[in-house]
Amino acid sequence: MPKMKTHSGAKKRFSLTGTGKVKFKRAKMRHILTKKSSKWKRKQRKNSILCDADARIAKRLLCKG
Repeated sequence: MPKMKTHSGAKKRFSLTGTGKVKFKRAKMRHILTKKSSKWKRKQRKNSILCDADARIAKRLLCKG
């Protein structure tokens, strides 16, 4: 049986922490940033952890867990 391939899009967007949680970068920070508040932009800069339901899907795409 052939091996499962890693989903290329998921590979670029998600990474796993040491404890197995799924990290991702928040969206909407590419352009048209002048009208957005500094507080909002500061929050978007940080990486975040996916919720359990979405993490299960992401891990399946990454072929881990």
